[in-house]
Amino acid sequence: MPVPVYERILDLLGAEGINTLFGIPDPGFIHMAMTAQKRGWNVIAPHHEQAGGFMADAWSRLTGKPAVCFGTQGPGVANLAAAMICAAKENAPTIFFGGQRSRAAYQRARRGRIQYVDQVANVRPIMKYVGIIEQADQCDEIIREALRQVTAGRPGPAYVELPLSVIQESFDWPPIVPPEKYRLVHQAAGAVAVAQALDLIRRAKNPVLLVGQGAFTSRCQSAVGELARVMACPILQTSGGGMVIEGMEDRTFAYGFSPAGRAAAEASDLCVALGTELGEPVHMGIGRHWAKNDAHRKWIYVERDAMAIGVNRPIDVPLVGDLRDIVSQLVAPLRDFPRSPSAEFDQWIALQKEFKAGLRAAVPSGGTPVHPARFIVEATKDLPVDTVLAVDGGAITIFGWTYSQYVPRELVWNQNAGHLGTGLPYAIGAAIATERKKPVVLITGDSSFMFHIAELETAVRKNLPIVCVVACDYAWGLEVGVWRKQVGHDSPETEAHWSHSVRFDKIANGFGASGEYIQQEQDIAPAIQRALASGKPTVIHVPIDPVANAMEAPNYEEFKSWYTDFNAGYGRDAY
Repeated sequence: MPVPVYERILDLLGAEGINTLFGIPDPGFIHMAMTAQKRGWNVIAPHHEQAGGFMADAWSRLTGKPAVCFGTQGPGVANLAAAMICAAKENAPTIFFGGQRSRAAYQRARRGRIQYVDQVANVRPIMKYVGIIEQADQCDEIIREALRQVTAGRPGPAYVELPLSVIQESFDWPPIVPPEKYRLVHQAAGAVAVAQALDLIRRAKNPVLLVGQGAFTSRCQSAVGELARVMACPILQTSGGGMVIEGMEDRTFAYGFSPAGRAAAEASDLCVALGTELGEPVHMGIGRHWAKNDAHRKWIYVERDAMAIGVNRPIDVPLVGDLRDIVSQLVAPLRDFPRSPSAEFDQWIALQKEFKAGLRAAVPSGGTPVHPARFIVEATKDLPVDTVLAVDGGAITIFGWTYSQYVPRELVWNQNAGHLGTGLPYAIGAAIATERKKPVVLITGDSSFMFHIAELETAVRKNLPIVCVVACDYAWGLEVGVWRKQVGHDSPETEAHWSHSVRFDKIANGFGASGEYIQQEQDIAPAIQRALASGKPTVIHVPIDPVANAMEAPNYEEFKSWYTDFNAGYGRDAY
C-alpha cells in the first residue's frame, strides 16, 4: 500500500529508536508532526527554531540516539543556522530537515521568489552530509545516508531538504530493515592495537583515564567506570565531561581545576584518553599540566576518527573505533589481572577531599547581593542525586566549575562552541529525554537566560519539571571583567549593563510558570526544594554581587590558558 514520504521518514527514524521531533509545524511539516503525535511520539514546538535545535542536541546526549529537528523553508532554516553551527562544533548527531519550495520554483530564473533561499549552499560547509529528496523513491537512500553519516566516525549533523512537491508524494515502499542492515553499528579496535594497549596498561605505575563528554553521550559511562576500577586509577574530567560516573565519585578529579587533577596528570606515566578531542581545554595533552612528565608518559587514544590520530600530540597506541566496543575489549582481559592502585592514589583522593572542604570553608557569606561563589554553593548543595544539571553563562559557569557541591551524573552545557542561550533549551530537551522522570535544574546567568526566555512557555505547555536558578548581575558579567582588566576600572563599559528592574520571577508568572525572588543566601536552597517538590517549571531570581562576578572568577588563568592565541608557539610552547 502506498505511503506518503513524510510517513516513510517516520518509519525510518523509528527503526533507529527515535521517537521525538523538535520543530515548528508549518505547511510543509504539519502532516509529519500530526502523524508522529498519533504514534505517541514527542512533538515539541519551540518558539524559535534555534532553540529547537538546542533541545534536540540535549535529547540526543541523554538518549545516545540521533536527534531530529526541522524548520520551514527560508526563515525557519535561517533560524536554525546557529544551532547547526553548534551541532557541528559539539559533534552532535542531529538531522536537520529543511522545507523548500517545489522543484519547479527552485529552478526558476525569475527573481523575487517569496520565502526562497538557496539553503543547501548555505548549510553545506557545516554539515557532515547534505541531501535533497527530489523524488519519492530517493527517501530511503537519503534518510539512511543521513543516519549513517551522523553516527559514523566522529558524530556530527546532517541536513536533508524536503521540497513541498515531494514530502506528500506516496510510494510503495519495501519493508523496513534494522540499522545493522544499512550502517555500521559496531566498530571494535584491531586485535594488535588492543594487545599493545593492554601491555601498556599492565606495565604502567601511575595510569590515568582522561574522560570527555563522548563517554557520556555514547551512554557507556558505566563501562568506563569499570575500566577505571580494573585499572585502579583516577578519572580526570575534561571541562566538557564534567559528569561523575556512579561509584567513581572519590576517584574523579577535574583536570586543571583541582589540585588532585593537576597532580595526577603531572605524575601519570600513561594516559588513556577517550571521548575527548584532546583540544585546548586539556592543553592538547602536551602543555601546562602534562609538560613536566611528557617525555616519559605513554598515550592510548580511543577515537572514532582515524584522521584525528597524532594531530594534537603523538599517540603511542591509537585504538580507532567506537568506544562502546573498545572499552569492553580492554575491561574483559584486565579483570583477570587486577592492578593495585599506585602509592599516590589514596593521597590524591585525600587531597581532593581537603581541597573541597577548604573551598566550602572559604566561601564568602552574609553579603547582599549574594556573592556568586555562595550562590553556587547554596544552589547546588541539596540537589537530588538523580538531578540532570544544565548550565549556561559566562562568569557564573566558571564559579560553578570550582564551587558546585553537586556531582552530576548527567550534565548538559555547550562547552566546545561556548554558545550562550543554550541552557533553557538544553534543560527542556533533557526533560523530554528522561520522560519527565528526573528533575532538571538549570544554573544560569541572567544574560544567557534572556536569549531564549520564551521557551518558558514550552516548559509550561509540556509540564516539564525544570527549575531555573538565575544569577542576576544585570550585566554581561564576564565582559565587565574584561573591560576593567584591559581598559581600567574607569572604563566606559559600553553597553555592558542593563536595567535592575528586570524581574525573571514575574516574567515566569506571565508564561504560567512559578517564580520566586530571593535576596538572602539562606533562602536559595529552600526555594529550590519547594520548586522541585512542585514538579512544575519554576524560575528563581537571585541578585548576585556584580563586582565579585566580574572580578573574582576562580581559576581564571586556567580558563584563559585554553586559548593558545594569547601565547606564541604550538603545543607545549603555547602554554
